[in-house]
Amino acid sequence: MAEVTFKGNPITLLGTEVKVGEKAPDFTVLANDLSEVTLADSKGKVRLISVIPSIDTGVCDQQTRRFNEEAANLDNVQILTVSVDLPFAQSRWCAAAGIENVQTVSDHRELSFGQAFGVAIKELRLLARAVFVIDSNDTVTYTEYVSEATNHPDYEAAIEAAKAAK
Repeated sequence: MAEVTFKGNPITLLGTEVKVGEKAPDFTVLANDLSEVTLADSKGKVRLISVIPSIDTGVCDQQTRRFNEEAANLDNVQILTVSVDLPFAQSRWCAAAGIENVQTVSDHRELSFGQAFGVAIKELRLLARAVFVIDSNDTVTYTEYVSEATNHPDYEAAIEAAKAAK
């Protein structure tokens, strides 16, 4: 399992670490309108999944804005931002921030995504910062479990991985 800290303190990640070359595990999260979203809903597209602890914090805000900006340069790539924020808070934040190219989804109900991808923080019931790229055949082609949850991911590496995935 990836070793991750939150503000310098070790945390326990629940679930199974996902590795490059594996089939992506399925999950069920909620869209901002409370409809269910699963991996199968974006089948046939490359998925870049940006995982954040909370949309209302500085690094998470910047991460979501960065991937929103990059989305314009990515063909056949769907970007999902996953957190345990309530769908209503995600919707409010996206409207205020002008986010239109990234779909925010909530894992608050069951931690389905967090446990399937090994990013659920046991002590805080938040998700650890991570980025995953899944190709159109549901194979994981890139993973980054950010070692300190308050740090930024490697945006360039994730974007290049999304461009390279088919």
